Amino acid sequence: MADPTTDPYLSLYARRTAGMTASDVRALFAVASRPEVVSLAGGMPFVQAIPTDHMLEVVTKVITHHADTALQYGGGVGQLSLRERLAQLLLEEEIPAAADQIVVTAGGQQALDVVGKIFIDPGDLIAVEAPSYVGALSAFSAYEPTWLQIPLDDDGMIVSALEGALRSGARPKFIYTIPNFHNPAGVTLSYVRRQELVALAAEFGIPIIEDDPYRKLRFDATPIPALRTLDPANVIYLSSLSKVVAAGLRIGYVVADGPVLQRFLAAKEAADLCPSNLTQLIAEEYLSDERWRDNLRTLIDIYRGRRDACEAALEASFPSDATWTRPQGGFYSWVTLPESFDTSAMLEEAVERLVAYVPGRAFYPDGQGGHQLRLAYCYPTEERVTEGVQRLGDLLREKEAATAGATTA
Repeated sequence: MADPTTDPYLSLYARRTAGMTASDVRALFAVASRPEVVSLAGGMPFVQAIPTDHMLEVVTKVITHHADTALQYGGGVGQLSLRERLAQLLLEEEIPAAADQIVVTAGGQQALDVVGKIFIDPGDLIAVEAPSYVGALSAFSAYEPTWLQIPLDDDGMIVSALEGALRSGARPKFIYTIPNFHNPAGVTLSYVRRQELVALAAEFGIPIIEDDPYRKLRFDATPIPALRTLDPANVIYLSSLSKVVAAGLRIGYVVADGPVLQRFLAAKEAADLCPSNLTQLIAEEYLSDERWRDNLRTLIDIYRGRRDACEAALEASFPSDATWTRPQGGFYSWVTLPESFDTSAMLEEAVERLVAYVPGRAFYPDGQGGHQLRLAYCYPTEERVTEGVQRLGDLLREKEAATAGATTA
């Protein structure tokens, strides 16, 4: 970033850019990509498990039979064939959706940005979980909201805390939640709380933004109905193919009813005019061949094994007064250390020991979470996950011993 004291355009930038900063997660990628570093930082899907011969077959078929469409501009709403296939897959899980209720986006991140664009005026209150997805906080921050932070526990958002705020007069523009295998917390919103949340939101006339990219990555848990299943009229559903197909395709999507979708489409088209026809047709072709389900099961087995390795290493290596969540799917474990630890300050030392994580402060709009951190077990092998967690555990125990020694001295 340019030095503000020498930036010739400093007085010309829009006011909202003053609060824009680079993502802490993205800033870690350069370090975490070094082969000697065990990266427990980025939530990257393990795309190596996708059979390349299958994907090559799909791409060849699209180019051979649909090149005129694949290489041309398309409509902003997205390819009809892909939207129809997405609607079929959603209906398999009893999530209400039709092709004309879906808009395709450039990854889930664009969907979040457009949500902010159409709902948030400067100073508006929005409700988010605490902690919450750093990409959502970044997208919403650009539109200058104020924040109503709702805490989490092992059953997801504490809906009673939201209810207390609403009955005390808080009126957020929307409620943003990741109900399944939360990023960063790894927890899942219980069925009882889902019922409470949709009833509460309907009572106060507040829409719910349900961000659900990890839904199909469940390990052993019984599926819980989506919030949109419980109340399709008041839930705007966001998801992505990044975790179940390939992140490089950059395909997300939004499911909503007509009036919301019309505004969403207009705002999205102002940014990109249309998503990629090529990647949409690749995705539709891939999802039309039942082999994709076998590929997904393979990925789930890999992630389950890495989750188990992470949990075993945490039990063996971390201080006894540390706690962590036990995800039933997805990519992440959320660790809470004693308040004497500062995970932001400790990161440099961790990287020197060749392990990376994301400090907890990245996931709160007000800088909470100084003694928390997110571990992403999705990308390294089980052996590397174990090695990385052990390195962190050694660092924590050394710092704990040093603190105890200083106290007794």
